Amino acid sequence: MRVLVTGGTGFTGSHLVRRLLKRGDAVRVLDNQPGLFAEELKALGAELTLGSITDAALLRRLVDGCEIVHHLAASFRQVNRPQSEYWEVNVEGTRRLCQAALASGVRRLVYCSTQGVHGNVDHPPGDEDTPIEPEDYYQYTKYQGEVVVNEFIEKGLEATTLRPMAIFGPGDPARFLMIYRRVAKGRFVMAGPGTAFYHPLYIDNLVDAFELAENAPAAVGRAYLIGDAEYVTIKDLVQRISQALGVKVRIVHVPFWPVYAVSGLCEVVFKPLPWEPPLFRRRADWFRQNRAFKIDRARAELGYEPRVGLDEGLRLTGEWYRQNGYI
Repeated sequence: MRVLVTGGTGFTGSHLVRRLLKRGDAVRVLDNQPGLFAEELKALGAELTLGSITDAALLRRLVDGCEIVHHLAASFRQVNRPQSEYWEVNVEGTRRLCQAALASGVRRLVYCSTQGVHGNVDHPPGDEDTPIEPEDYYQYTKYQGEVVVNEFIEKGLEATTLRPMAIFGPGDPARFLMIYRRVAKGRFVMAGPGTAFYHPLYIDNLVDAFELAENAPAAVGRAYLIGDAEYVTIKDLVQRISQALGVKVRIVHVPFWPVYAVSGLCEVVFKPLPWEPPLFRRRADWFRQNRAFKIDRARAELGYEPRVGLDEGLRLTGEWYRQNGYI
């Protein structure tokens, strides 16, 4: 098949592109930056275009002749990024891509949303029917992207939405790296008791879900939470990362609310500056928000089953960080 992957040079997108190339597809990649993996993907045979998901003419050209479109491109969280940029990329960019896909006769579009559209889960585990309560503008615009996708389904576009959990794995230069670095030093400062739930998702398991969503008949018009087979407390996650690295870690607990207050102050101080603050409220919220979900719908309708367990995924990720000099 000919497949388009938007956001294809990032961590998640590059893993998906590699999988598609390995199975023999002709893969077009659209991203606004080369990232860490552009040259590798081109060497493997991907057709790479640097450009914006907001460029309607470019989208029409890239979608032409494609059977499948995987839409991962997004304006992701950065402190002090204007809301207009999130809306233009995550909502209007999705709209323009759906328009191009519908006009070109794309067989299936798979939209990558986020578990974050559900916000904090008051009574974990949640599921796809848990209320939509995004807690920041990024999450809000990702859900509005889902709304746009559903509008085009009503016009005849076959599309499916995936809501991934906390993605990690080899090649991830950001998401879990901070946790690994702190654990590797043997001391982890934890705001609060560490009892909030966190739901990891190993990258290969997510790529499996993307592949399954391409063809499952029941998937059209449906949204699926995608995660590993188990969720854990953040304290348990830290301890299991220490086991994966083969190091001992001492967890030092500090009160949550003073940390949260300081993070808010950091945001105010750094707002007029060109740098990201060292601490901000979204980062502090990681210590208290529950993110834990059932994956029953994906199992039943997609045939999804996480093949890589949490401990194995943590070990493989740690090995990649060490081999590439991150820790």
